Amino acid sequence: MSDKNSLNSSPNIFGHFKYDGPAGLVVFLVALPLCLGIALASGAPLFSGVIAGIVGGLVVASFSGSQLAVSGPAAGLTIIVLNAIDDLGSFESFLLAVVIAGAIQLLLGFLKAGVIGNFFPSAVIKGMLAAIGLILILKQIPHAFGYDSDPEGDIEFFQPDGQNTFTEIFTALQNLSMGAIAICLISLAIILLWDRPGIKKKAFFSIVPAPLVVVLLGIGVNQLFIKFFPDMALGQSHLVSLPIIGNLSEFANELTFPDFGQLGNPEIYVVAITLAIIASLETLLSLEATDKLDPYKRVSPQNRELKAQGIGNMVSGLIGGLPLTAVIVRSSANIDSGAHTKMSAIIHGALLLLSVVVIPHILNLIPLAALAAILIMIGFKLAKPSLFRSMFQKGMGQFLPFVITIAAILLSDLLIGISIGMAIGLFFVIKSNFHEAIIVTEDHANYLVKLNKDVTFLNKSALRTTLQNIPKGAYVIIDGTKSIFIDNDISEVIEDFVETSENRNITVELKKSSTSYNHLFKK
Repeated sequence: MSDKNSLNSSPNIFGHFKYDGPAGLVVFLVALPLCLGIALASGAPLFSGVIAGIVGGLVVASFSGSQLAVSGPAAGLTIIVLNAIDDLGSFESFLLAVVIAGAIQLLLGFLKAGVIGNFFPSAVIKGMLAAIGLILILKQIPHAFGYDSDPEGDIEFFQPDGQNTFTEIFTALQNLSMGAIAICLISLAIILLWDRPGIKKKAFFSIVPAPLVVVLLGIGVNQLFIKFFPDMALGQSHLVSLPIIGNLSEFANELTFPDFGQLGNPEIYVVAITLAIIASLETLLSLEATDKLDPYKRVSPQNRELKAQGIGNMVSGLIGGLPLTAVIVRSSANIDSGAHTKMSAIIHGALLLLSVVVIPHILNLIPLAALAAILIMIGFKLAKPSLFRSMFQKGMGQFLPFVITIAAILLSDLLIGISIGMAIGLFFVIKSNFHEAIIVTEDHANYLVKLNKDVTFLNKSALRTTLQNIPKGAYVIIDGTKSIFIDNDISEVIEDFVETSENRNITVELKKSSTSYNHLFKK
């Protein structure tokens, strides 16, 4: 049986380890600095980001029905988390809100609220993917240049330091590090080499993931710089910064627990509801986008995902972790690395756990410039020029919601951008309905006004204008035989037209539908 058939029939998370193992390693390399950076940007302890990543891999992936989605601390929640910790007065109080938010998500899953995910237009989802890709590229340019003043995971347009995405790039251009640029360029060259069709066929290149080589070579090059070219060497501020924990006992000592004494504080529940709603929306959006990227076109159960996220957030909050969602950056890295099943997400969680105990010193040698190259290539694959061409070829009804969603997300944040894209998409649906519900054909003084399927009050203005513009002495056929539903507002417009037709010497013939809506046509 082919890999595709076996995956579609009964996914075996242990039967595809040769694909999921390397993919899990790549996701781990991408996720580690993001976990730390999001925690830093959120004003939370660094370790809380790592805990959320571990829970996202080990707990959420185990309960999730998605084979490729990867969960972890969400960059889109950083501002909410930052403000909530400040408003509640302590991180322990915030953790209680995370636990309650998880319980709300679990309840939403049982209430089948995941159906909301079916109402995101395809053009908007594709716009979201392209926007995330462009954000990754733009946000990684400073790290590629060696300007690391902002943490990984800071994806908002307006940054806490007063800068924005574009001014940060201009500032980076004035603070170049030749060592970081060299490491980034070498890393990009390696990734491009690995992606060449002829290279992929060779056994070594198919087994060893390019990001692993990028990371190891980045460490090696920087060590050479330290020894032979100290002016180009990268200091600790330009490297991964993982908390040093010697063993599992020290790991346990780093855990923080919720303050259950705040259960009577109403502000806790306001924060919890906010987290639950926004985290659920981001998860459903990421899940929909991940399914679109899945080469096997599997459909993930949305309600089960809400339940998995709820369990994950409850566990994360109970042991000191940040709130988490399904994350498109990690998920797209997972897909791009060839993952087949959820085992890759579980492996990434296990590696995060092992990394903070076993090899923190080695991980702290990884240049951020090398990781920037990995994320830049992920971003490029999400925002390929071919995607823009294909959307343009589908017409303005698809292209405009697509590009407006991209622009709105780039200049604000994910949820605001999606909301604007949804509004534009709805406008085009209504506009299309205006044109498709009523079709008018003219042959000399003979007019055929055809009503198609559902004709609602939204078409009232268009129908009235059409009938008013019919000249005196015309012969008009109003054909409702194909209509399943004709709104009462529409029937009144037709009735008014028939009543005044004699005054204008217009002959009207009504062709009625065979459905129960015949009574809407006046005899």
